[in-house]
Amino acid sequence: MSPFVRPWLPLLFALSCISASWADATLFVQEPYGLFGAINPTGHASVYLSRVCADSPVVLRRCDRGELGIVISRYRKVSGYDWIAIPLAPYLYAVEDFARVPEEANLETVVALREEYRRRHLRNIVPDGPDGRTPAGSWVELVGAAYNRKIYGFQIQTTEAQDDHLISVLNSHTNKSHFNLFFNNCADFSRRILNLYYPGAIRRNYISDGGITTPQQIARCLTSLAKHHPDLPLSTFFLPQILGSRSPSRRIEGVSEGFIRSKKYILPLAALHPWVAGAILTVYVVHGRFNVAQHAETQFGPFELSVIHDSVPSRWKEVAQGR
Repeated sequence: MSPFVRPWLPLLFALSCISASWADATLFVQEPYGLFGAINPTGHASVYLSRVCADSPVVLRRCDRGELGIVISRYRKVSGYDWIAIPLAPYLYAVEDFARVPEEANLETVVALREEYRRRHLRNIVPDGPDGRTPAGSWVELVGAAYNRKIYGFQIQTTEAQDDHLISVLNSHTNKSHFNLFFNNCADFSRRILNLYYPGAIRRNYISDGGITTPQQIARCLTSLAKHHPDLPLSTFFLPQILGSRSPSRRIEGVSEGFIRSKKYILPLAALHPWVAGAILTVYVVHGRFNVAQHAETQFGPFELSVIHDSVPSRWKEVAQGR
C-alpha cells in the first residue's frame, strides 16, 4: 500500500505553527452512509480525547509520552458495552501507523485491515465467529471510520483536571449498554462527555429535532459556546473519506431538515396533512438551519495528522501528556 503523502508544504508549515492547539477534546461529526444513512441522515458522533488513552477498549487512563489519545463513542450491540475507546489512527484508518494508510482501498482491503486490528486488539470484546471466521456486527464501526464517511472535527481546549475527572467518572460507572436510537444514542453519549468538560454547554434542540440529540446539534452548540466565550477557541477541520471502498457518504442533517429534504417523508405528509408539513418547514427555517460543512472547511488527511503530532514541541508534548 502506498503511504498517503501530498506535497502541501505551505499547509504543513501552517499546521506546524498551530500544532499546539491540536489537542484536548474534539467532536467527530460523521456523515451518514449506506441504507441506514438514507433512512436516518443524522450521522454519527464520537469524541477524540488527545490526553486520554486506554489500557483496554473499556478501561481509560492518562496517555504516556508519544501516545495520540483515543476516540470514544457509543455503539449498539458490541458485547453489551455502553462505550468503547479506540486509539486515533485505528479508529480512523484501521492501522496503527499513519504511514500505512492507503490512498485508496477497496472493500477487500478494508475488511482485511479491520480484521487484522480486531485479531490483535479486540478479540476480548469481539471474539471470533464460527470456525474462527470474522464475526458480523457493528464492531466494524470501531475501526476504519474514514473508509465509510467524511468526518468533521470541532476541537475545544480542556485541562488535565477535566481529563482526570472524565477518566474517573467513566471507569467508576458500570459500562453496560442502554442504547436507544431516540433518547440514548451515540450523540447523547458525546453530549454527556462534552458536558463533563463544560457543564450545560451541549443541549438538546426540542424544537427542530423534537428532543432527539443529533451530531449536528452538538456541533452547533460548540460553535455557540465559542462565540459567547472568546477565551475558548474552537478549531474546526474535516477528514475526507478514503476513496475506493464505498460510495460517498451523505450530507449530515437534523431531524426537521431530514423530513424537509426527503421526498418520501414530506410529500405524503404534505398531501395528507399540509398544515403539519408547513409547521415542520417553518420550524426548520427558523430553528433548524445549520450546515456542518460550512463551519469546518480546512482539510486534514493521515499525513497532516501525523505531521501535527510530530511537529509539536517536546515541552508542549510533555504538558499535553500530563508530565
